[in-house]
Amino acid sequence: MLRTVAAFTGALLLGSAMAQTGEVRVPDIASTPLPRAVQVGGTTYVDKGLVAAGSLPAGTVDFLGDTLGSFSSLMIEPGSWKREGDTYTGVLWTLPDRGRNDPEHDVFFDYRGRLHRFRFSMTVGRARLVLVPGGGRELRDFDGKPFTGAEPRGGLRTERGIVLPSPSAGEGAGKVSLDAESLQFTRDGGFYVGDEYAANVYRFDAKGRLVGVLVPPRSVRPLDADGKPDFTSLRTPASGRRNNQGVEGMALSPDGKRLFVVLQSALVQDSAPGDASGRTLTRVLVYDVSRNAAPRRPVAHYVVRLPAYDDKGEGSTPNKTAAQSEIRVIDDHRFLMLARDGNGYGAENGKPIVFKSVLLVDTDGASNLAGTTYETSTTSILGQDGSLRAGIHPASWKPLVDLLDPADLARVGLSIERDKPGMAMLSEKWEAMDLVPVLDPAYPDDWFLLVGNDNDFIAKHCVMEGRRCDSAIDNDNRILVYRLTLPGMRSTAASHHH
Repeated sequence: MLRTVAAFTGALLLGSAMAQTGEVRVPDIASTPLPRAVQVGGTTYVDKGLVAAGSLPAGTVDFLGDTLGSFSSLMIEPGSWKREGDTYTGVLWTLPDRGRNDPEHDVFFDYRGRLHRFRFSMTVGRARLVLVPGGGRELRDFDGKPFTGAEPRGGLRTERGIVLPSPSAGEGAGKVSLDAESLQFTRDGGFYVGDEYAANVYRFDAKGRLVGVLVPPRSVRPLDADGKPDFTSLRTPASGRRNNQGVEGMALSPDGKRLFVVLQSALVQDSAPGDASGRTLTRVLVYDVSRNAAPRRPVAHYVVRLPAYDDKGEGSTPNKTAAQSEIRVIDDHRFLMLARDGNGYGAENGKPIVFKSVLLVDTDGASNLAGTTYETSTTSILGQDGSLRAGIHPASWKPLVDLLDPADLARVGLSIERDKPGMAMLSEKWEAMDLVPVLDPAYPDDWFLLVGNDNDFIAKHCVMEGRRCDSAIDNDNRILVYRLTLPGMRSTAASHHH
């Protein structure tokens, strides 16, 4: 497993055409052997491949009696990670989104916001990973009321001077609507949750009670043509976060001082009109949370260009944006970002899997838009010709982990093809990541990267709020574990894990 990387480095640092252009025209299948190295700013980062994988049946029922699904984000509880020989154990928390829903048929549930808790164990020698559900935690608002996954339909509620999405009637009436997509624990046992409806980041205490809200800048808030909040997921707002493209990625720097927040894809005002491949220029907000857990405004604000892809993988001009689904921060200017297509098991669209990769993003040298009109108003970062305005430099990135590695996936019983005998097809929505140390004195810079899927609660036997929500297939909850070399993370994060 731990072959020398020096032999491969020369060939790999040239990178793929995709790395240079950000365009994916044919399926981005890994074509060089593991390990694979990439250099950023003079530092060499290495992907050593999969060491374990495991799944949880799609029909599993959670601690509140609903189908347990949707690893929209996940994190090993700080202080719980331990190693004994080849076996690693910890407490894993996963974050589901808004529950099973079908907007086309106007089906939403009053699904309570929650975290799921698991006993996590993996044995790397056997590539085996086991998840044992063990309760969870309900999320509650300032008043102690549960959140709801239900669509707010234009309803609003003001709490402590903050306007929040809230259905005025029907499912979830009077509760705060939450479509949770990102999770980050803090050192006091509390945690942050990123939301898709309002593009807020909510700060909770260790018991799951809301204690603060990071309201995004005006540029990011979903607003209607009159500049009023427009939180619905059923249509595109006039400006701000695109519907269903909210705070998909959010994470603290290892020292706990900086909170990075990344939108799933471009803001409405930054999108090329009518073009699903024209949503590549997304925003990165960085907050200083060292003194105030819910600061009013970011200290840094960058643009990063997501890959665009041909969703049939047939070599044509890209027609879709590979939206980002999660981030994890390495230091004060670099982070891992998971970008992916909309194809795979569960999508059932008949298209091949084209792109699913973890990119290494570096904000060094990128334009800081904090405090500028691009942050404080709805001014677009695009010029008249529809391209990024001259003078705004986006953050750079290089691909680090290509999930589409058929040989590596085969070792854990997965395939990028649909009907391979004895293999499960890779699912569509990989949306969760966490980093935990390998705890190997010989390789102090090595980390495990956990990658989890959002299965959208797709199960043959699905129950939500006491009602059936069955699907034709079972899309199991799944976690992949990669071993990476990430120099520079060690010193600040060692105190986080025993």
